[in-house]
Amino acid sequence: MIKKKLFCTTALLASLLSTHALAQEKELTLMLDWFVNPNHGPIIIAKERGYFKQHGLQINIQEPADPSTPPKLVAAGKIDLAISYQPSLTIDVAAGLPLIRSATLIATPLNTLMVLDNGKNDRLGELKGKKIGIAIAGNEEATIGTMLAQEGVKLSEVEIINIGWALSSSLASGKVDAIWGGLRNFETNQLELEGFQAKAFYPEEHGVPTYDELVFVANANTYDKEAIKAFNQALAKATTYIVNHPKESWKEFVAYAPDTLNNELNQRAWNDTLTRFALRPSAVDLKRYDDYAKFMYSQNIIQTLPKAKDYVPSFN
Repeated sequence: MIKKKLFCTTALLASLLSTHALAQEKELTLMLDWFVNPNHGPIIIAKERGYFKQHGLQINIQEPADPSTPPKLVAAGKIDLAISYQPSLTIDVAAGLPLIRSATLIATPLNTLMVLDNGKNDRLGELKGKKIGIAIAGNEEATIGTMLAQEGVKLSEVEIINIGWALSSSLASGKVDAIWGGLRNFETNQLELEGFQAKAFYPEEHGVPTYDELVFVANANTYDKEAIKAFNQALAKATTYIVNHPKESWKEFVAYAPDTLNNELNQRAWNDTLTRFALRPSAVDLKRYDDYAKFMYSQNIIQTLPKAKDYVPSFN
């Protein structure tokens, strides 16, 4: 009887260890929205500190050649997860792409309408008749139009110029009077390092509904709910560590790729991003998503109105 019990116990232990080993082998491919930068802090810290591994995951991080492709690759089933933006996700879902929001990375807007703080454009109304540079044409125009309308300026009364990603240099050189797409944690610091003081107008303070800047998206038809729950738990643990230990986590973050990450711009951006990481990546406000979708629908950015409950499932 003792031998039998011992055999059963050994068999059970072996079974549990085998199950644990299988769980640790769960591999997910995550494609970022751009090259690694402080916005991705919780992901890098979760990987470097072994939090993903603790939750039975192996996360393969990829950087895109084209920042517009990651959600499309998820929709096509080529990768498991991608970082996108809440506005972009809503546009993609309205267009019929099979995507869901699986977690939040940055829980506040980062985008701004930015000018030089030189006394020439202290109010949005002073941009009438001036040039605004944008990185990509699209929903930005509707957003700019909403912001300007708060001070009685029509979108047709400004000149929109596509300047690609040369945002800071175009503003600093005077090529444009304002830029849309400058991030409050990056471009402000970049301009200051180059000797220019910037002033930002925040969309959420000028008629645009607030939104999550960066979110994770997964394929609506094939996502692994348990794997995503584990991913979100590891992410939450990493975010808590960052907030509690900002200096130590900065050192661990730059150790991931010191040649490209360890510089003053990234350190400043890191400090400015700490309060914007989602402490509860799984938590979601469905009304917030619906309100932004209604805004985009009213601006004719999307032609159908998706409901948040259909593409923002719970992972709690």
